[in-house]
Amino acid sequence: MISVPLPFVIALLLAFLLCLIVARQESGRQPVAVFLCACIALTVVVGLRWTFDAKIFRFLQPVIAALLPPAAWLCFSGLRRAARAPVWPHFLPAGAVLALSALWPWLHPPIDAVLAVLFFGYGALLLKRGLAGPDSLGGARLSEAPQASRAAALAGALLLSSGFVDLAIALDFGFGDGSHVTRIVSVGNMLLLPLIAWAAAVMGRSAPQTEAAPHVIAVDRKAGQDAPGPDDDHVLAEVERLMAGSRLYRDPDLTLDRLSRRLGIPARQISGAINRKLGRNVSQAINEWRIREAMDLLAQTDRPVTTIMFDCGFQTKSNFNREFQRIGGTTPSGWRRGARSNAEAPVREAAGIAPESG
Repeated sequence: MISVPLPFVIALLLAFLLCLIVARQESGRQPVAVFLCACIALTVVVGLRWTFDAKIFRFLQPVIAALLPPAAWLCFSGLRRAARAPVWPHFLPAGAVLALSALWPWLHPPIDAVLAVLFFGYGALLLKRGLAGPDSLGGARLSEAPQASRAAALAGALLLSSGFVDLAIALDFGFGDGSHVTRIVSVGNMLLLPLIAWAAAVMGRSAPQTEAAPHVIAVDRKAGQDAPGPDDDHVLAEVERLMAGSRLYRDPDLTLDRLSRRLGIPARQISGAINRKLGRNVSQAINEWRIREAMDLLAQTDRPVTTIMFDCGFQTKSNFNREFQRIGGTTPSGWRRGARSNAEAPVREAAGIAPESG
């Protein structure tokens, strides 16, 4: 029986995930693809290092590992509300690790400690952003924002865990002979990398396919922020007017930033007004508009549930069913059956037909 080392099995699984993402050919997935390529390269190099122990693999492993935290952050940065910053500074630490790795034969610098700091730093940033909630991801699809927020928190926690793995490796070399490194790497990074890759893929999926929806009118956000802030009631009235008039909630790529541009009101004021007045985040409020229309269509038409789901702005059945359960307390099919039973009851009563038992 052929035995395949664990790192190569994980690399194959990550390669399969990469193929699925590339096959979709959607914009905004490039950072995720780069991150997955780095994960695949790292797992392959780890497998080769512990199989053959060649110097080139010992040289490459920390350099590729240094690319993972900034690549994970870049997968998420497109969902942030803030203006995009240059990408190149995030890869300076990888250049520093490259130099340290080249100097290893003479100076033996603490590369694993440097990697631990790098993983801790980016992990803390991702965890903080994820715990800030869906409304902090102004560039994420509102239907996917809660999942993206949880994925960012998970990715941050996993990067922190990877930092502890690198710290354990540094301590093993510092206070021992490094005899436990192979086990630490196998049990640690090999189990964490697939989860981090999955979280990054979820964050990438939350990015809209286009930079701006065709019907969205761009408004200078800086001007909107400098203007006097409208009160919460006015903000809610403007949101209600826009949703009722143009049914903007039907746009599957609707984001908080796009809603802000359309209204000419800063995103922070929109999310704050909805949080304070309605007690929920923007994603939940928009999904309520979508579910209300879905309820009407389920009750009044015979159109398939999946068709109604897409028409109302949802893109995945899991999100649709979860939000429908949250708002309606039942499944879409259950709602349709209940609505039709209620509609048939007066007809039965007028015809003198006894109601059905059960």
